[in-house]
Amino acid sequence: PETVRMLRGRLEVSVQDRNALRIQKLLELWYFTRAQEVFRNRLSALLPTTLWVSTPTALKLQVMQTQWGNCSPGGTITLNPHLVKAPRDCIDYVILHELCHLKEHNHGPAFWTLLERVMPNWERHKARLDGMAEMMLQK
Repeated sequence: PETVRMLRGRLEVSVQDRNALRIQKLLELWYFTRAQEVFRNRLSALLPTTLWVSTPTALKLQVMQTQWGNCSPGGTITLNPHLVKAPRDCIDYVILHELCHLKEHNHGPAFWTLLERVMPNWERHKARLDGMAEMMLQK
């Protein structure tokens, strides 16, 4: 059977035929599935800190070239599945950033004040994420 699994910190891909395209598709599916699980868990863990969010937030995954996430006017948070490759504090930064947009819809002073309140060291996590972005966005 074709499988992808994490083994001692490395991804192991098992296939019957060594086809680069098939291996790439299996890895994309594995990352997408893993991202759904990780992001839902982190969103659940972070929601209690966001007192302005009164209803469960819809979560969607979409590969994006220049963004880690976004928040629609209707309140759906979309995250880039490649973000799952980042450390947990960076994932939390992106999720909290998007949750702040549920209250403050732009990047005005009130938005940054709110983000600072829920994640005082957000700038450090953003810088760390920015520093590894190119590597994580590679397929």
